[in-house]
Amino acid sequence: MRKHIVVLTGAGMSAESGIKTFRDADGLWEGHDVMEVASPQGFAKNPELVLDFYNQRRRQLFEVQPNKAHFDLAALEQDFEVTVVTQNVDDLHERSGSTNVVHLHGELLKARSSYNEKDIQKWTTDLVLGDLCKKGYQMRPHIVWFGEAVPMIEKAVTICETADILLIIGTSMQVYPAASLMHYVPENTSTYFIDPKPSIGGHKNLTVIEKTATEGMKDFISLIYKTK
Repeated sequence: MRKHIVVLTGAGMSAESGIKTFRDADGLWEGHDVMEVASPQGFAKNPELVLDFYNQRRRQLFEVQPNKAHFDLAALEQDFEVTVVTQNVDDLHERSGSTNVVHLHGELLKARSSYNEKDIQKWTTDLVLGDLCKKGYQMRPHIVWFGEAVPMIEKAVTICETADILLIIGTSMQVYPAASLMHYVPENTSTYFIDPKPSIGGHKNLTVIEKTATEGMKDFISLIYKTK
């Protein structure tokens, strides 16, 4: 039976593709207060600002490509069962060939009804005021905002419970509930953490690879094939 690698990815996974990490050092997202562009309250107050913010992010997706770390991760499916649980809202995992991807925080290339959160549609163009669902309600970005539930978290927990190997790439593991996922893997699961500035340590069976995603994946691949 093939080993199951569960991969938790964050902004550092896509950074080398040219996708900016939303949150800057001063805590702002692209110059905006987080609550202005990533909360239900912000959307209610100024929907045009919020829609424009995500329209810019969506347009940027068409200007970037998956990086080598994405492709290396996808290639692991030849020898392992691989499930990617990502906090990223881009589609770079899918474009690089990963076939089993769970998006915790939503997807830029989808929109959903502001009335029915289960009415989700593919969306590749700008989303503007007046774009309505079949019930006549405004469509909104299919993004999990601050203060909202994370619908995919239970599925992610179930996935982590089946991990033989846990790989964490480019995430601080400080944002909950995503940060809690590493605690759901079976006891004694080999865990690898790739990040140039690792923020976790001292965990049992943890190997820290203090490198970027593309460089760190080379080390990870070498390590797991030695133990395969």
